Amino acid sequence: MHKQIYIHQDDHPDLTDDELAGKVLRYIQYVSLIDTSNLSVTALGRTVILSGFVSCEAEIGCVEEAAAAVIGVHLIENRVEVIRH
Repeated sequence: MHKQIYIHQDDHPDLTDDELAGKVLRYIQYVSLIDTSNLSVTALGRTVILSGFVSCEAEIGCVEEAAAAVIGVHLIENRVEVIRH
């Protein structure tokens, strides 16, 4: 299976909510070494909602910073939690 990565052609302003959410998730995967298999990204307009689980507190901030850096994102609601083993 071919994994699509983030590319700057994603940076056009007329994205649907699903396109923006996909763009944010691809960017998080592109810029971080974080396991994103337990993350979910939803976009409502220019607001992005991050949810799911990461392995440590530091990754919560990394995910939020990466999402905020994406062109088209104006507000982040971060619901990401640390998974408890």
